[in-house]
Amino acid sequence: MFQEWGNRGVHLWKVKLAKVPLVEGQAEYNYAADSVNFPQDISSILEAYYRNNSTTTNPQDIALTQISRSQYSQTPNKLTKGTPSQYYVARRLNPSIFLYATPSSSVSSTTTPTSFQFCFYYLSKIQDVGAYNNTSDVVNRFYPCMISGLAYYLSQKVSPERSGELERRYESEMLRALDADNQGTSSFISPQTFYGSGV
Repeated sequence: MFQEWGNRGVHLWKVKLAKVPLVEGQAEYNYAADSVNFPQDISSILEAYYRNNSTTTNPQDIALTQISRSQYSQTPNKLTKGTPSQYYVARRLNPSIFLYATPSSSVSSTTTPTSFQFCFYYLSKIQDVGAYNNTSDVVNRFYPCMISGLAYYLSQKVSPERSGELERRYESEMLRALDADNQGTSSFISPQTFYGSGV
């Protein structure tokens, strides 16, 4: 059930921030390359930026643009050095993130690990409960949804004739929980305007 919740979208209580030191000339970042700073519980990457901490008084964050696999594969020289501006996420069992351009000596953390960092917000996997006496990896606003979901999934094995009714209750609780699980910020939508010469 928790795996299915992960497939339904972003859950705010599972959004985490990772900060990985930039290494000169290194394109691929993953848990195997840096088990200290790179997280092992990534479900998906939400957004990323490059942080310059070299000036302690005024650190700078520069947003990076996510590109697709095909865009990354069409990049002619993937080891070009410079300031990273794009990243590609290889979604697999142990995800990797590829930066383009690879960090140059002026933006890498060879001497001070926190001077230049690749920072990204990611959606962490919801952990399985395991033993019955463990605490579930769920915030309190999702408790009714979790209980209804468990009842629905158990009914498929124990009482299939009640599955339809329990599924409707589960979906109703899920909608309420997802509605409460938001940042509560305003959204503004404006049309794109094009200007052309009069004919």
